Amino acid sequence: MGRAFEFRKERKFKRWGHMAKTFTKIGKEITIAVKQGGPDVVGNPRLRALVAEARSENMPKDNVERAIKKALEKDQGDFKELVYEGYGPFGIAYLVEAATDNNQRTVANVRSYFTKCGGTLGTSGSVSFMFDHKCVFRIKEKDGMDIEEFQLALCDYDDDPEVFEEENEDQDGNVTKDIVIYGAYESYGAIQKFIEDNGYELISGGFERIPNVELKDVTPEQRETLDKLTGMLEDDDDVTNVYSTVKPAEE
Repeated sequence: MGRAFEFRKERKFKRWGHMAKTFTKIGKEITIAVKQGGPDVVGNPRLRALVAEARSENMPKDNVERAIKKALEKDQGDFKELVYEGYGPFGIAYLVEAATDNNQRTVANVRSYFTKCGGTLGTSGSVSFMFDHKCVFRIKEKDGMDIEEFQLALCDYDDDPEVFEEENEDQDGNVTKDIVIYGAYESYGAIQKFIEDNGYELISGGFERIPNVELKDVTPEQRETLDKLTGMLEDDDDVTNVYSTVKPAEE
């Protein structure tokens, strides 16, 4: 298995802490998608993927429709997708993604989190080279599906896709198997079209950052400080994703 699989394994349970946070995140992304590609789900691939993700997260249909309508309001401020880069304590690189309608507020908050934990907010490009920007899709596994054949077929749409099976357990203890696909950032549209044209059920589609450097091991005491910084960042309403180069704790 490749780097994306290892990354996914460590992050799959690091979901947003509660349902309201998940809905807020998806709602912002829907607003951005509508402003960029219009409200027509058929003609807006990014919006289609977000609607599928909202459905998989049990987000009420009314919330989805409200987010779409909100994006079309003339007085609605623009949410911009921004990336902040910096170093936490102990030389750990951090890349923080946010969706905000007030960059001054968000950057001030993010800088304060770094400062409080002994880190430093950096400039654009200071750590982004340590992460590969990938598109990622999750689809329902079909009966009798051959993952190797599926991956081979995907090679016509992406030079080096990574495909693997992922088990998910719901609140009732029922286990389902999904297929996770990682590809180049630029291959998002082509991979989504392949998924839809071949009748696979799309659960979600988006982007993630995969560390491309050796992850740094830390002591339990150092990890406690790093976890504090990560927690402060993830709890901010404007922050959508937090990535770092710290080596995950062993189970």
